[in-house]
Amino acid sequence: MDKFPFIEPPYWEVAARFGLAIVLGGIIGWEREYKDRPAGLRTHLLVSLGSAALSIVAVTLLAALPWDPDAPHIDPLRIVEAVIGGVGFLGAGAIIQSRGEVQGLTTAASVWVVAAIGICCGLGMYVIATTLAVMGLITLTVVRYGVKKAGYKDGDEDEESES
Repeated sequence: MDKFPFIEPPYWEVAARFGLAIVLGGIIGWEREYKDRPAGLRTHLLVSLGSAALSIVAVTLLAALPWDPDAPHIDPLRIVEAVIGGVGFLGAGAIIQSRGEVQGLTTAASVWVVAAIGICCGLGMYVIATTLAVMGLITLTVVRYGVKKAGYKDGDEDEESES
């Protein structure tokens, strides 16, 4: 049996993609950790890193196969869909953990965004990943402040009464 001809990206590029996934996922994770939410820094780091790794695997598999119109095709979007589906279970865990009250929605959404950041990093879409992380952090900080100042209650877990 012949060895499958993987064409891996250069080491420096893989390291750069993983590094950016860790940094950007960490930014969102740090904010959640600082707010003492169910999924904190390590969870966000691991989700971003794992998403980046699976994205690299998807495009590596796609590049390794010769084009044959009669052969079954590998669709890298299936791995992306699997990542997003798996992250949904993590988010559900953050929501259910609250024992009867609907809390944890923002944390669940942040884990989902971090998965998207990791996917973008793994695919080499650095500008999209960085912009997404900045927008996510703005949403978690500036928008929360504006909502509180305006006196709105949007069902966010961060709207708990502070004692």
